[in-house]
Amino acid sequence: MKQILNHLFENKTLTRGQAKSILTLVSQGMYNNSQMAAFMTAYCMRSITVTELEGFRDAMLELCLPVNLGTDDLIDLCGTGGDGKDTFNISTLASFVVAGAGYKVAKHGNYGVSSGCGSSNVMEYLGYKFTNNIDDLKYSIDRANICFLHAPLFHPAMKTVAPIRRELGVKTFFNMLGPMVNPAKPKNQLVGVYNLELARMYAYLYQRSDKKYTILNALEGYDEISLTCDFKTFTPEGEKINTLKSVGFDRIDASAIVGGSTVNESAAIFMQVLNGNSTTAQSNVVLANAALAIKTINPQNSFADCFYEAEEALVSKRALTSFKTLV
Repeated sequence: MKQILNHLFENKTLTRGQAKSILTLVSQGMYNNSQMAAFMTAYCMRSITVTELEGFRDAMLELCLPVNLGTDDLIDLCGTGGDGKDTFNISTLASFVVAGAGYKVAKHGNYGVSSGCGSSNVMEYLGYKFTNNIDDLKYSIDRANICFLHAPLFHPAMKTVAPIRRELGVKTFFNMLGPMVNPAKPKNQLVGVYNLELARMYAYLYQRSDKKYTILNALEGYDEISLTCDFKTFTPEGEKINTLKSVGFDRIDASAIVGGSTVNESAAIFMQVLNGNSTTAQSNVVLANAALAIKTINPQNSFADCFYEAEEALVSKRALTSFKTLV
């Protein structure tokens, strides 16, 4: 590791093969905590390259516990996190809305690192028991249209570095990897990222896949549609700036979508949205993200039609039913 760190400290980059090899060794526990912390910190000091990101992704997918749910006709709504905005659990809620609308969702999630309450924090608090048992996951997909894949149960490397990431408390390149390494390998993905540089990197990698995808970045730095500003999308059809006016919304204040300061408060907002007791701003931001996920699956449909599908799933309580059935 000393040689690797010196290489990085000299601002040199890794090849795809080197990146894959190093992350494989990390997952096997070949380095101590201080070395791994230094390695992750190096990437907090400079931008990761596409080649390095590919290599890290290759290692994670090769080492992960495979998940065969009997179909790849799935969607994942997963953000990188790390945007520092401390919103409530928008993409997780949108996942249940999409499931309530009748689509199969393989939600990849983890505990919050740079934010107070990640998807795994709120799901665990609300009574969900994490599992990597394939039969249980298939049962969830069949009954609830959704299963939850808690990343450390499927990725040895994430489990190894989890305590270090928690202690560092800042976003690392593992935030960037999360959406790319869903072990169910869904063929549809809505991926939120925290800046345009990373969005373009993702778009480059995803356009070389056979997935239907939407890479999303709100222009004020959110990794989701925030309704506080316009947002940019990258799809197989190309790159586009979407104005709030074009999707039928007025601008909201950032304070309207802030999450709770504790897991308890975040969970309360979560259930208020599913039960139809949230603010209009909270429900609209969830529905907008759910609509974009549905449009990713059905790109021929208008955003308005997809929003209507999402709204129907939330208002009819089918999203709530999906949540209750899963838990």
